[in-house]
Amino acid sequence: MTTNDATTASTAEQRGRTLNIVLWVAQVVLAVLLVFFAAPKLLSDPSTVDGFDALGLGQWLRYAAGVCEVGGAIGLLIPRLSGVAAMALVGLMVCATLTNLFLMPGAAPVAILTVALGVGFGLVAWGRWPRTKALAASLRS
Repeated sequence: MTTNDATTASTAEQRGRTLNIVLWVAQVVLAVLLVFFAAPKLLSDPSTVDGFDALGLGQWLRYAAGVCEVGGAIGLLIPRLSGVAAMALVGLMVCATLTNLFLMPGAAPVAILTVALGVGFGLVAWGRWPRTKALAASLRS
């Protein structure tokens, strides 16, 4: 191995380490935000109850959304599941964004938040793609 090859390998290793640290910080921050947003749903905050009543789909959806958010937060913190959890949370944020835009009048500012969270989950899913592929391969065999 030449000096140039060693330098390139060292630089790539450092970039990989830096990306891993950035992803973990993002995953922890996103997990904390998810629990923060799930709490009113699971603790029956009156404004949250009223918001889900306005949808007309029943309170089961409030509980389901809260449980999915807490489950996703836990999944983000488990190394093998972090990529899969992030992909599932992208789907949840797409549903939340569409709900806020089309079924809840005046909830456009909340839709901006769900889009931002969805982008964050998408970046985590992209960064954790090698782990997700490895998990899928291990499940196939």
